[in-house]
Amino acid sequence: MHIAFLNPQGNFDALDTGWTLHPDFGGQLVYVKEIAQAMGREGHKVDIITRIMQDSNWPQFADPLDHYDNSPNVRIVRIPCGPKKFLNKEQLWPFLPEWTDNILTFYQAENRQPDFYTTHYADGGLSGVMIKNKTGTPFSFTGHSLGAQKMDKFIANASEFESVVRKFNFDKRIAAERLSIKYSDLIFTSTLLERDNQYAHSLYHSAISVSDPKFSIVPPGVNLKIFNDVDNETADKVIIDRIKGMLDRDILPERRQLPIVICSSRLDRKKNHLDLVKAWAVNPDLRKAANLLIIVRGTANPLKEWENVFSGEEKNIFREIISVVENHDLQVCASGFNLNNQQELAACYRYLAREKQGIFALTARYEPFGLAPLEAIACGLPAVVTKNGGPSESLRDDTRSYGVLVDPQDPKDIARGILKLTDKEFWRSTQIAGRNRVRDKYTWEQTARGYLDAIKTVLSRNHFKALQEEDIDSEVNIDLNKFKKEYFRNK
Repeated sequence: MHIAFLNPQGNFDALDTGWTLHPDFGGQLVYVKEIAQAMGREGHKVDIITRIMQDSNWPQFADPLDHYDNSPNVRIVRIPCGPKKFLNKEQLWPFLPEWTDNILTFYQAENRQPDFYTTHYADGGLSGVMIKNKTGTPFSFTGHSLGAQKMDKFIANASEFESVVRKFNFDKRIAAERLSIKYSDLIFTSTLLERDNQYAHSLYHSAISVSDPKFSIVPPGVNLKIFNDVDNETADKVIIDRIKGMLDRDILPERRQLPIVICSSRLDRKKNHLDLVKAWAVNPDLRKAANLLIIVRGTANPLKEWENVFSGEEKNIFREIISVVENHDLQVCASGFNLNNQQELAACYRYLAREKQGIFALTARYEPFGLAPLEAIACGLPAVVTKNGGPSESLRDDTRSYGVLVDPQDPKDIARGILKLTDKEFWRSTQIAGRNRVRDKYTWEQTARGYLDAIKTVLSRNHFKALQEEDIDSEVNIDLNKFKKEYFRNK
């Protein structure tokens, strides 16, 4: 098969250089790249279609075609639209029709069309709708996270509605999601919870029922070539020496033998770093038992440099963290620094597992799936993870748990979970069980096969749901007042 991935936001390049440098370059890039490469290894032709730009800040995204080493069946195709410079995802909406027209022109020049498009996020989904409307080519939709739930968190009352919607283009995003959901031939979700919670929102009732058979539950996987527990102490020596130096810089000598809890996620309010830090503030036993390491991008010493390196909401979040650290004298048990790529992160995980009885922590308020804990677990770190969302499926089944699930907004419960894993025997048994769980159930090869099996089933039907032009127009051109009434009518 020839399969194309539609990803107008973010970008891709051979060296993954953008992954830690911008909020738009998040987990979906890892997700798409890994599935595409796994499909390529199965012998399928795969295009990752994104946006070209001529921007001095992003020179790696300037060539129309690119590729990954050792992935001969996968290519990166960059299609122009709008201005040449980089655009945040919220700015892309006006240019999506041009982008999709240029995709079709690209394939016409090659005298071929993909057999199937798999689309990601609302903007990719809308592009899939427009392509299907013009060519009849079927597509799948992977929402990753839907706009309605995010809008709920930002809008406390009716007076905030217009300003929030305009800031984040929620009207355009949710219209695009509804069209993508309604006219896609498949919808991929990572968990049953994602399907039942996100797609059951009242704003999607006109587009789908969660019992629709076109839902396919396919969890993402871990790249075991990078995230593994193989002792690479020699190969990892440079990064390990740097990590040792930064930990010794921050942690008192008499505390350096204690377990280290590592938090590695972007500075986002929903990732809830603050309640993790508060766990040390509310529990004296935890202060005695373990140290905390916060990994952030952009600075080798965030606990000291935060005022100068962070801005906007990131600065606000870190100001709150520092306030807790200083008010409870946590400087003696806290460290922070940056890691530049997945290889360095995996080396850090292995070092902490081998030398520090390390524990991974993700206390997000809600986590749709939670790939980061599985990556850490694959490297030998047991995990303390939010109970809200996907981890309640990936780290637990009918017979046992493979990590410790906690209430992310209760620092006392977070402390309880971490303290359980400071027990060496429990730490070791959880480490072994979690590692086996990842290897058995969560690999990208399994994810790609899940996609491919579902796509083959769709293509074997040889007939696809037709689009209705008036339906598309009514969604795309939705009136803001009408949208506001619909939103609050269902609250």
